[in-house]
Amino acid sequence: MTASTSSPTSSTAGTPAVLGAPVTLEISGMTCASCAMRIEKKLNRMPGVEASVNYATEKATVRLPEGTDVAAAIATVEKTGYGAVLPAPPVESTGATGTAPAEDPETRSLRERALVSTALAVPTLLLSMVTPLQFDNWQWLVLTLAAPVVVWGAYPFHRAALVNARHGAATMDTLVSIGVLAAFAQSLYALFFGMAGMTGMTMELRLVTAPGQGGDEIYLEVAAVVTAAVLVGRWLEARAKNRSGAALRALLDLGAKDVAVLRDGAGSTREERIPVGQLVAGDVFVVRPGETVATDGTVVEGSSAVDESMLTGEPVPVEVGPGSTVTGATTNSGGRLVVRATRVGAGTRLAQMARLVEAAQSGKAEVQRLADRVSGVFVPVVLVVALLTLVGWLVWGDDPAAAFTAAVAVLVIACPCALGLATPTALLVGTGRGAQLGVLIKGPEVLESTRRVDTVVLDKTGTLTTGRMRLVDVVAADGEDPAEVLRLAGALEHGSEHPIARAVAEAAQRPVPVGTLTAGTTTDDATDGRLTLPPVEGFASRQGLGVAGTVEGHAVVVGRAAWLASEWSQHLSQRQQQQVRDAQDAGRTVVAVGWDGAVRGLLVISDTVTPTAAQAVAELRSLGLRPYLLTGDNLAAARTVAAQVGIDPDDVRAEVMPEDKLAEVRRLQAEGRVVAMVGDGVNDAAALAAADLGIAMGTGTDVAIEASDITLVRDDLRAAVDAVRLSRATLRTIKGNLFWAFAYNTAGIPLAVAGLLNPLLAGVAMAASSVFVVTNSLRLRGFRSVTGA
Repeated sequence: MTASTSSPTSSTAGTPAVLGAPVTLEISGMTCASCAMRIEKKLNRMPGVEASVNYATEKATVRLPEGTDVAAAIATVEKTGYGAVLPAPPVESTGATGTAPAEDPETRSLRERALVSTALAVPTLLLSMVTPLQFDNWQWLVLTLAAPVVVWGAYPFHRAALVNARHGAATMDTLVSIGVLAAFAQSLYALFFGMAGMTGMTMELRLVTAPGQGGDEIYLEVAAVVTAAVLVGRWLEARAKNRSGAALRALLDLGAKDVAVLRDGAGSTREERIPVGQLVAGDVFVVRPGETVATDGTVVEGSSAVDESMLTGEPVPVEVGPGSTVTGATTNSGGRLVVRATRVGAGTRLAQMARLVEAAQSGKAEVQRLADRVSGVFVPVVLVVALLTLVGWLVWGDDPAAAFTAAVAVLVIACPCALGLATPTALLVGTGRGAQLGVLIKGPEVLESTRRVDTVVLDKTGTLTTGRMRLVDVVAADGEDPAEVLRLAGALEHGSEHPIARAVAEAAQRPVPVGTLTAGTTTDDATDGRLTLPPVEGFASRQGLGVAGTVEGHAVVVGRAAWLASEWSQHLSQRQQQQVRDAQDAGRTVVAVGWDGAVRGLLVISDTVTPTAAQAVAELRSLGLRPYLLTGDNLAAARTVAAQVGIDPDDVRAEVMPEDKLAEVRRLQAEGRVVAMVGDGVNDAAALAAADLGIAMGTGTDVAIEASDITLVRDDLRAAVDAVRLSRATLRTIKGNLFWAFAYNTAGIPLAVAGLLNPLLAGVAMAASSVFVVTNSLRLRGFRSVTGA
């Protein structure tokens, strides 16, 4: 008995899984969605086993019954012709910044095969199709160029075809492998046993194959071009899949790398800086202004404003003091804090969010590629037709060479050269045009989602709004000048780093028509003149309450109305109290400004709606999408924004945390909706990953961008409209390409069966279909944005 099997709760390889617990296996060797379906069927045939295999993430989630060893599930996958291993245990963080992993071996191999095969296939095609280039013995050079492509370049397809054959299945790999080998075998026969190897041989285009003519022509360009085209498509797909772990790396990089821990000794307390990975629950550590909170904990000393936008998405910091809880990876915006660690490592909120993102990514619906679905029916039919063609010609007593040539013509005309180009060319042109418009599409699997999306969930801050606090109104008391209220308040707030203070200071320094700023006027509308900010004497700040100082001989205070009343005996009038309530009901923040013993005015600060948000929501509705607003802000603010952009009040969800956003997306999906999620923050990452279509604002966090399917470079929600429209247009183009790729080939099969189609003409038809596919894809370059670009 080995140590690895001594404990039933061990999670190492080869030991029984925890009863009823799901086990994750990393699957290797899958080449298409049908591979995942085959593995899933095999696993589910095991007694009591429930399994789900995700082709996109290359993982299987297996729930094992009592007494079943996980090794049995691994053995079942291996017997099916694929690899399966338990994931490697997570590596403890050392505090070093995470970096993107190097290109995985499978993707690197595909890249090498695609580039080399393309370099060899291009001259092969030119020599074979352009008669003036055919010098004496050109055919042997073509054989030299094509042979490595067929043998080495197409090896993944040959291997996959063998695996499929062992299990009685057929996919696109089968079609590619058989078509390539048939064309190559026919060419070898013609070169070594026919007349194609003679000096001075040229290829002439004939519509009909005459008896005995099978040994006169070669089809090496067919074998080479098909291989290169499909390899390029597979490489592009592998590159997209290789980024699946980037969201988790970006999320974990948000955490602090080291921390200043307080240690007792020799009658005094000293600070010791250690890596975050060495922090344990109960340690007391210091967080200075501007630093990242190292881990979840409770404040034991100090007060400050903490930026929790990674959790709530909202720009207004949360005031904390002794007894308040703080979350790891949030930012201390104000004073010095002393915090006692309550949760570390895998128990922190950041780690929980990472698990949410990973689970959401793994739970995405499998991508059923259209080419694979069609190939599952098309391939067996083609093979049967080719075999019947060969047998039929021989039964009727025709020349065996002609019979073989007719059968080869069937396989060649059915070989999917254009099929290999259909997706990558449209994707290349579509994504290129998208990049010009500020829309980055991550992979072909994204396109399928856009066609079915009927619901769009919108984050508020940074998506519908600017994500920055701005002064939107100055309400002066009777007899006071609004410009003077703003000038004195701005002078005082200029010395503070609080986001609200920065909003006031920026507004005070912005060009304004002096003396004409009135209630309801946004300082963004000002165009001339500039307020001069006077110096401040005796500046003092009270964390979470406000600031005070002497400006031009006036004792000025700016802060919460309750603070002005309790400590400065400056009380709001009944009219001002109503004005505060009205502003707060609209989801805005109000600070009072007073000097010389009286409240002189109110400053209204808010996150403002972007100028194009309403148009974007209307455009999304025109595409058949129902918009929802999901935010961590309060309900009043959320409904105010919803009313401005045209979202129904019943479709607003406020005060939601990251897990709540994920749950809301899941709820809508459970109702049968196909959901697109648009967000920009860390708190949106899990919902972006779980949505059928995740769209991240490019001005947002790396976590949100990596967890999404589409990234919007422009800070404009209308880019989301372009993303959906362009994705749908690209998908329509791909489907059109696939239709013609099969239509050309299918139409030629009856002619090939009857011996009325020369395999060379079949190759020409394939080339023509490829040209059509490329030309059709190039039409996407004319796609126009809703902005007119």
